[in-house]
Amino acid sequence: MPNIKSAEKRVRQTKVRRMRNRSAKTRFRNVTKELLLAIETKEAPEKVNELLSLSFSVLDRAAKKGVIHKRQASRRKARLTARVKKYLDSLS
Repeated sequence: MPNIKSAEKRVRQTKVRRMRNRSAKTRFRNVTKELLLAIETKEAPEKVNELLSLSFSVLDRAAKKGVIHKRQASRRKARLTARVKKYLDSLS
């Protein structure tokens, strides 16, 4: 345990930030899994597009808050878009 007052404060701040980051990461992982599951189970294209839009929003928010890097968010969005495009092309 820290002996210095400022070190004690840093421990408290780190704990709060870790919980906030964990929450944001869990959110975008769950949304991504939901989208991939919708593709796997061959959901309606409207539902898939809606989930893709939600995924973009959640990833952008995580990047904005600094939970993930903006390039990582961009890469994840590109990969999800490619999966959705491949799925929609297979339907037609």
